Amino acid sequence: MSGSGTASYVVDTPGAPAGLAVWKSAVARAVVPLEVEELAGIAFQGHLAQTVVDDVSVYDIAATPHVVRRTPELISDNDKRYYKLSLQLAGPAILEQDGRRAELRPGDLAIYDTHRPYTLALPEHNQAMVVMFPHELVDLPRDEIARVTAVRFPSDTGLGRVINPFFVELGRNMDQLAGRHASRLVHSALDLLVTMLSQELHRRQDPATNPARSLAREVREYILAHLGDHDLTPSAIAQAHYISIRHLYTIFSAEGQRLSVWIRSRRLEHIRRELADPLLADRPVSWVAARWGLPDAAHFSRLFKAEYGESPTAYRERIVGDAAARIS
Repeated sequence: MSGSGTASYVVDTPGAPAGLAVWKSAVARAVVPLEVEELAGIAFQGHLAQTVVDDVSVYDIAATPHVVRRTPELISDNDKRYYKLSLQLAGPAILEQDGRRAELRPGDLAIYDTHRPYTLALPEHNQAMVVMFPHELVDLPRDEIARVTAVRFPSDTGLGRVINPFFVELGRNMDQLAGRHASRLVHSALDLLVTMLSQELHRRQDPATNPARSLAREVREYILAHLGDHDLTPSAIAQAHYISIRHLYTIFSAEGQRLSVWIRSRRLEHIRRELADPLLADRPVSWVAARWGLPDAAHFSRLFKAEYGESPTAYRERIVGDAAARIS
């Protein structure tokens, strides 16, 4: 499930009784292991198409009525952690996770976490677009996103009027993910998702009842807005929020993170995205790195290789090659 521009994967199940077994095997290979149960006495049949761009998997899934369960027994501490965004295109769906229940209709979005148990019931013939992406691609802490899993984001209110139609069109035009702008398209979609989640978190947050959580969010938003500043130091961040450096470190340690590691990972992820962007292909690697607060080319190259297993130049060349192969 990793890489950029990985060849698409498609499976269409045969009729019963083999259909359900084929489906479970295909889902375990292309998504994550799940328990699958037929509903309404209808023999299972399904269609799954997967396209992978920049470690983000986009699926077109259509199936007869069924229910899937991600049980604790199917989750391992060694599993890579993913979020899944589900957009209903046809038929209803009922998503349950973290004590919440979202009843989804066509056009509605919801997010859930593959590293925690969930149930997704599809009581009628259905179709959905699902986007699965690593936790680290989202500029929001895990405990914050855990507050909005299995929450319905409808298409007829608030930001849903703008954002949901984008995902609907993406689901209808997945062939666009074979083009040279696939990486930009996918990450634009994730940026829109983060915008929607952030708005919902702000809506639910009452600073008077949880000032610590409110401060943590303000600090993170400040850092993300200043990632390109070469002088983004702990001292500067603490001063901007009228807190001590020790308090600043405590904010991150409370979430099991280190401030410097979090800033570095956010910078590297933005750089990686821009190295894959065809609109910036004529810009030197050093220019992209400096733009995100890492002006020392040698130091940046070491950090990038340690994080992604290859040099930034080799990464860019590989991405360009993959994009060319998809187009041809």
